Amino acid sequence: MTKNFVQEITWRGMLHDTMPGTEEHLQEKMRAAYVGIDPTADSLHIGHLVGVMMLRHFQLAGHKPFALIGGATGMIGDPSGKSKERNLLDEETLAHNQAALKSQLERFLDFSKDEANGAVLVNNYDWMKDFSFLEFARDVGKHITVNYMMAKDSVKKRLSSESKEGMSFTEFTYQLLQGYDFLHLYNQHECTLQMGGSDQWGNITTGTELIRRIGNGKGYALTCPLITKADGTKFGKTEGGNIWLDAERTSPYKFYQYWLNTSDDDAAKYIKIFTFLTQEEIENLIKEHHEAPHLRQLQKKLAEEVTTMVHSKEDLENAIKASNVLFGKSTADDLRTLDEKTFLDIFEGVPQAEVKHSLIESGMDMIAALAAETNFLKSNGEARRALKENSISVNKEKVKEDYNITEKDLISGKYIIINKGKKNTYIIKAI
Repeated sequence: MTKNFVQEITWRGMLHDTMPGTEEHLQEKMRAAYVGIDPTADSLHIGHLVGVMMLRHFQLAGHKPFALIGGATGMIGDPSGKSKERNLLDEETLAHNQAALKSQLERFLDFSKDEANGAVLVNNYDWMKDFSFLEFARDVGKHITVNYMMAKDSVKKRLSSESKEGMSFTEFTYQLLQGYDFLHLYNQHECTLQMGGSDQWGNITTGTELIRRIGNGKGYALTCPLITKADGTKFGKTEGGNIWLDAERTSPYKFYQYWLNTSDDDAAKYIKIFTFLTQEEIENLIKEHHEAPHLRQLQKKLAEEVTTMVHSKEDLENAIKASNVLFGKSTADDLRTLDEKTFLDIFEGVPQAEVKHSLIESGMDMIAALAAETNFLKSNGEARRALKENSISVNKEKVKEDYNITEKDLISGKYIIINKGKKNTYIIKAI
């Protein structure tokens, strides 16, 4: 073993609860562990990242990680921490989502078949699809009592909630299905540990119980805390919804901004969980941050590390360039390198006006750009005064009344930024 896995995740604040003997079990030799991911979308979001990071630390400690895509359980939905039943997914959607998730997981885990501890992707649909209801009831269901299942917190919360819908039998059986996954991986791959969020403790321990009762073996459980934000709002969520790992769903710029805008307390916590920086490096960063918090070095390092890990160094550089646009530190050349999605993310909510592309081709004068064609300013006279006062910029560069906007000014082939002073920004879109 190259590292003590339990010690590593403990100092990082990633350990919530574990069964007695887990640490000793992992120190004996290479072990196998899994984390389950329900493929309800074709991208992971940052809420999934904690489990993925645990698998990566597990692999770095010399152990073998299994990522389980819940193709079968994804058709049902897990009641843990939820107040409503999940939408059921069809096979085609699940297959598409699984392929997309495998591609993302390859950024974090080494799936090399040549390595003894190479990561493995499995799908519980593969072993559940041919299991008949009668077989499951006979071979699995009889080993776990209803009393045991009812005692789980996730079940008790749903049954005691004010929800009129109650809890379906389908959901009630979820913990048995997840428990069977653990038993199957134990039997087929000698997988002795299941990891997950603290809300999964009940489901995981059902699996250890099945391993004891059916497999005559010993399974272990380890959970991480549910990640929270210091201000009480939900981690990984914005007004626009989830922060996804897929650049098409959440641009690298917005992804970078999410981490950059974390509070001091959250940044000190997240940098341990979501980066692979050493304890010494993190302690030094936190110390430097306390000495000059206004520089936000902790947030910058966090945003840089996570953006590079999830996307790429190039995406990080583009995100930093895009961020500089907001603070007036960018050049016209920087602006021209922005892709359309990032550009629209930056200038979301900024007043826009559309003009015909032919006007740009022939050269649009500044009075037309400010007033006649866009109504950004109330009149041609106001536009002339602003130009004489030297308060107008095109793509961050000051211009006079004799300036003509042409195709060379277009960003992503269709946008132009107009600034009046420091506070007023407008966008012209060529159509």
